[in-house]
Amino acid sequence: MIASADLALRAGTAMLLVVMAVLLLRDVGRSQAGRIAAAFALGSAAYALSSAAGFFAEREAWRSLLLALATANTVTFWLFARALFDDGFTLKPWHGLAWLAFFAASLWLCNAPGAPPGLGLALGLAALAVNLAALGASLGSWQTDLVERRRRLRVVVLVAGALHGAAYAATGLLVPVGGVSPEASLAHAASLALIVAVAAWSFLSTAAGDLFPVAASTDVPAAVGAPSSDPADGLLAAALSRLMTEERAYRQEGLTIGMLANRLHVPEYRLRRLINGRLGYRNFSAYLNGYRIAEAQAALADPKQAEVPITTIALDAGFQSLGPFNRAFKTETGVTPSEYRRAAIIAA
Repeated sequence: MIASADLALRAGTAMLLVVMAVLLLRDVGRSQAGRIAAAFALGSAAYALSSAAGFFAEREAWRSLLLALATANTVTFWLFARALFDDGFTLKPWHGLAWLAFFAASLWLCNAPGAPPGLGLALGLAALAVNLAALGASLGSWQTDLVERRRRLRVVVLVAGALHGAAYAATGLLVPVGGVSPEASLAHAASLALIVAVAAWSFLSTAAGDLFPVAASTDVPAAVGAPSSDPADGLLAAALSRLMTEERAYRQEGLTIGMLANRLHVPEYRLRRLINGRLGYRNFSAYLNGYRIAEAQAALADPKQAEVPITTIALDAGFQSLGPFNRAFKTETGVTPSEYRRAAIIAA
């Protein structure tokens, strides 16, 4: 009875995940985040089936392949968290190598009698670390995220998924192979089904453009929303513009959207909605960097400031260190600050 209920839950969860993958590829397959989300859904379907108690009692090739896909899906989950919440994230070749390393290590562990004794432990620890990294990616930029539905999704889905994966990886380290009881497997299947159901509902109830922009950048608005008909929003936008252009609030070290809302005497959610919906920014840091880089460009092009160190210009504009300034500046302009200054001096 318990085994049948476990199998039914896992089969239903896997089918729902496959349907989600197909819908994601159909609706948002043009975006990088959408493709990674589809890959994660398929890997999660493999995980739903292969994590059942006694799944690997029979050493068949398809079972090994399914288990390897589920193991490597830990990396896909981390990439999914990065792509979904970091609009400037791009896949690198080493991401694929990391996925292949998990996949190959799992196959080796399942099929090679001479696999190193510590390989299983190393794989479990690596999976735990990657799940925690996914949790960090989900929460790390939560405060600066301006897309309200995406902010809620971090807590509802990804945090639950990361904690679930981390807990299961930790269980794999503590419980001997084959030692999971049917009752524990059923409880795991039920929790997984619940998370997948909540994830499916969350994605279906969230506009695709909020989660999967086809073209995204960290420093340029992804899409400018239609102006609000509320006169109060117009007044707030004007007050925000004065605060940023005349008082140069962006120069304040450690400025958060909450601090900016306090200066404007409005609730934080309202300012977040204005910057995202009216101005088109998806991330508060990108919004601030637009002003900071504009000031830095003016300073670098000013012949009177030719001897001022670039570090000083960056700090005066509001950046806390040179590294983030250099990266943001090159993303915005396509050149380094030094190259920009040199070209501006020649042109003058």
